[in-house]
Formats: sequence, C-alpha cells, structure tokens
Amino acid sequence: MTGAGILLLLALLGAPLFAVIGASALAGFAASGIDLAAVPIEFYRIADMPVLSALPLFTLAGYLLGESKAPQRLVRLSEVFLGWLPGGLGMVAVASCALFTALTGASGITIVALGALLYPALRYAGYQERFSLGLLTSAGSLGVLFAPSLPIILYGVISQRLGVGRPVAIEELFLAGLLPGALMALMLAGWSAWRGRSLRTPAKKFSWPAAAAALRESAWELPLPLLVLGGVYSGWFAVSEVAAVAVVYVLVVEVLVLREIPLRSLPDIMRRSMVLFGAVLVILGMALASTNYLIDAEVPARLFAAVRAYITSPLMFLLVLNGFLLVLGMMLDIFSAIVIAVPLLLPMAVGYGVDPAHLAIIFLANMQLGYFTPPVGMNLFIASHRFGKPVLELCLAALPFFVILLAAVLIITYWPALSLVLIR
Repeated sequence: MTGAGILLLLALLGAPLFAVIGASALAGFAASGIDLAAVPIEFYRIADMPVLSALPLFTLAGYLLGESKAPQRLVRLSEVFLGWLPGGLGMVAVASCALFTALTGASGITIVALGALLYPALRYAGYQERFSLGLLTSAGSLGVLFAPSLPIILYGVISQRLGVGRPVAIEELFLAGLLPGALMALMLAGWSAWRGRSLRTPAKKFSWPAAAAALRESAWELPLPLLVLGGVYSGWFAVSEVAAVAVVYVLVVEVLVLREIPLRSLPDIMRRSMVLFGAVLVILGMALASTNYLIDAEVPARLFAAVRAYITSPLMFLLVLNGFLLVLGMMLDIFSAIVIAVPLLLPMAVGYGVDPAHLAIIFLANMQLGYFTPPVGMNLFIASHRFGKPVLELCLAALPFFVILLAAVLIITYWPALSLVLIR
C-alpha cells in the first residue's frame, strides 16, 4: 500500500485530522529530501501572524455571550420588530439565529442558547414540529458570512499565506459576506413567513413602548457589531485589536455591569473556549506545513493543468466547484475543510478568473450547508441532543431548508457582484 493509501486508511479509521495532515507533510518533505524540521518551523511561524490572535479573542467573546442572558434579549428584540408580521415568528427565529451566530462565531452555541426559547414558541404559534426543528437546525449556520465570523478570519489567514491572486484582507471578506449572508437569511425568512401565513395564532400588534423597552434591554449588546465593523472600517482598529476590544467590552458588560456571569465561572468559560481554539490551532499549524509542501511540489499547478484539460469554461468550473464543496461539507467540519481545500482551490479559481474574495464567499456559503448535512453535520448532532430527536428525523426536517439555501448558494456563485460590490 502506498503512503497516501495508508494515510487515507488512518483517516477512515478515525485518526485525528491534525495527525493525518502532519504525517502527510512529513512524508512529502522526506520524499523530497527536505529536512523534516520544516514542519515544526512552519508551525512556529504561526506566531508571526498578528491577525491570528483575533481567533481566540472572538471565540472567548462568543462563549461569554452564550453564557449570559443575551440570547433572551435578542429574541425579545427580534420579536418586537418582526413578530407583528404574518408568519413573523419564523422570521424572528431566522433573524435571532443569524445575529447570535454572527456575534458568537459558533453555530452550535446558537442552537443550544436559542433552541430552548424558540422551539416552544414556534410550536405554540402553530408551526409544525418538523418545520420548527428544520428551521432551528438550519438557521443556526446563517451567521457564518457575517463579521466577526471565525471561519472568515481563518479563511483570510490561509489565503494570505498562499499569496495567490490579488491579496485580500480580512476586512474585505467581512464586507464581501454582508449581502450574500443577507440574501440567505431573507430567503429563509421568506419561506418561514410563507409557511406561517395561515396559522391561526394572530400576529402580535407592533407597540412602540414594547419596542423602546426591548431596545433598552439590549442597549449593551447592540453596540457590539457596530464596534467591530465600525472599528475596523473606520481605521481605528486592526482586526486583532478590535477582537481585544470586543472581549474587554463583553467582559465588562456581562460580568461587571449586568452581572449575569459570576467571576467564579470565568475560568471554566475560558477553558472551554480555548479548547475549541486549540483544536483549530493544531490543525492550522499542520495544514500550513502541508501547504508549503504542496506549493514546493507544484501540486496546485499540476492539478489546475489536469482540470483545465476537461473544464475550459469558468461557469462550468464554478458548477463543479459547488458540487465538490457540497461533498466536502458533508465529510469535514468547516475549519478542517478550509485548511485542507483552500490551498488547492484558490490557485485553480484564480486561473479561471474567479476573484479571490468571491471564491471565499462561495466556499463559506457552501460550508454553511455542511453544518446540517449528514454524515458529519455538526448542527444535526447538537440539535439531536438539544431537542431529544433522532438525527435522521432532523435530516429530513432540514431538507427543505437545504434546498432553499442551495438556491441561494447558486445565486451567490453566478452573481459575483453581490459579493464584490461593497468592496469595489
């Protein structure tokens, strides 16, 4: 059996992904006669990435928000401003999930934090059980394209190290994701409103006093996205600096001002958030070493030449790319998919004339679907645990939402201006 076959077998048998990637890098460097010290050196070079510090900081901020009562306030705010519309509660669920995932950077936290609030409310309003389960399982992934999304930051780190095509800053990726993310949320909200149009439960009337009260309740959380986006695009802060500001802000608000998180809970929250970041960091370090070997061996160039022999049209390439990414999202979590696939796909996409920022949004939009696609869709297992339902039942419940978001992905893919207009 060849070395590649052995590594594939180890992966199928459940070997840790970072070990498989690291072993592939070591095997490649050894076969090329390059000193194996290249792997730990590349891992150490992660320390030279200033933007990488944003990942643990935003992760910690997300965990802190998840432990506070911010989810309840966000749901109340969405309900006041959207609940009066026909089928408004479904739109409330979509808006709440998208905003909370954007703030926390983690789709699973959204299902855990908001599921207990929204699922009983949807059932009480008359939505069918399968629809309610599918909506909450799929809507939790909507915030991936909104700042300060952890996958966007990780994608930016990988693409900058590759140096392929025009350089794309993480700030540009934040901007590029706004309109495509809004499109996906609006399509899901529209479907939810359509399904809820005939419910017998009357929509709540809009009330200015209730709106003012909800705004007062959320007065501390609402400035956070403005702080992140405004700080970055005004030029006051770099991404890593605004991440530090966001953590300090959330700590002060939730621990000292609102006092919803006791000081004795902070060590445990920090530990859990850093476990998640540590897993991403180890995979990233090994992946960068593997990426260097791929570049030295000219694997992306040879792969592009092989693909170009069969696919000559950029439109056909994008169609094949979507199919590949959908399969990739079924097999890998979003962080693993980024560090493994981007070094191979980015040079090919640039060769076909695809803008690097547009490719980033296509990639992440497809990976959103992977959150609730079997066999490894993380949201399916989290929702199964949260709602006490079999994973297969949740797969069937999420199927209509998968079709809707797949249509949104195709629009994003073949309408590049949607991703690029704010950048240009």
